[in-house]
Parts: sequence; structure tokens; C-alpha cells
Amino acid sequence: MKRELKREQTTKLLLDTTQALISEKGCSKTTLSDIMERSGLSKGAIFHYVQGKDELLALVLEARLEAISARFFDAVHQEDTPQFKAPMQEITNSLSILSDPSDVTNQILMYLLSKSDQPAVSEVIQRFYEQAVSASKQWILAGQQHNVIPAAVNADKTAELFVLLSYGFRMRAATAPQAISFGISDFSELIINILQPNSNSKF
Repeated sequence: MKRELKREQTTKLLLDTTQALISEKGCSKTTLSDIMERSGLSKGAIFHYVQGKDELLALVLEARLEAISARFFDAVHQEDTPQFKAPMQEITNSLSILSDPSDVTNQILMYLLSKSDQPAVSEVIQRFYEQAVSASKQWILAGQQHNVIPAAVNADKTAELFVLLSYGFRMRAATAPQAISFGISDFSELIINILQPNSNSKF
């Protein structure tokens, strides 16, 4: 038990330190030496969890996704009578980061994609994409199991659609366009319209 607690604390320290440094310096200028110095962790301690900087960055992406999922399922289980609104609110609350170019996860994804010609980086990018689709699918299936999302909604296709759109928002944030026609609120409304076809969505 103590070993597991120590592992959780070390992982949190590692991820928090990495995120703070990226916010300050960006992905390219953040080094493992920086992370070691700021966190107080040795190189051996860091390599106990990851094989290198790129895998560590991917771990930050995965941790953000896991945190959103945890909040979603907490909202699901807090309801005496299953509802769509509260769990869905946890998802829509997280969407705003998709259009923020300074968000750490957006910076990381763009950085990793720029190195996707490297097999090891390509592998972590693919793993994160698959985890994002899987998480979206689990949210949809949970809604269907609680009868707040119609069984007719194809969980596989819908989950991938949502992830593809989220990637599009991240890419657009990196290009900083002057004008947009489809924003985060439109994305939220689209999600609701697909998952609850009989809602009063204005989309």
C-alpha cells in the first residue's frame, strides 16, 4: 500500500513539474534535466516511469484524459436517478481547452505530431488517439446503459467523430485564425444533438 501511494505521489510530482515547465518554456525547450532539477527526482527515478521525454509528454496527455473521465463517472454515480446533464457538463466543460493554443496538452500534441516520423513518437501518438476514442466510447456506453442516450447511437463511430473534431479544434488553435464559424459552443451543441436527438438543441 505504501509503495502504491509513493508511486502515485511521484507520478503526480513528475506530471505537475512537466506541465509547469512546458507552460513556462514550451515543449522544445523543456529538458529532462530541467524536470530533474525542478522535481528533485533522479534520472533513474524518472526512467522508472518513462523511457524518455516524449513518453513523459504522452503521459501528461493521458493523465488529462483520465481526469476528465474520472469527473464524468463521478457525476454519473452521484445521481440517484441517472441523468444526462451533469455528466455531460463535465465533458463540455473540458472542451474549452481545445481552442486554447497555450494549453499544455495542445502544445504537447502539436510537438509530438511534429516528430511523428519517429517510430517511438508515432507509437505514443497512436496510443493516445486510441485511448481518447476508447474514453469517448465508454462515456457513450455509460449513457446508453443508464437509458439517457439512445441505443441507436453508434458508440464506435460517434466516439471517433468526437475525437476527430477535437483534434481539428486543437489544430485550428495552433494556426490562430482571425475568424471562425464553428466554435466550442457549437461543438457542445452538436454533441448534445447527436447523443440526445430529441433535445431542444439549437444546432
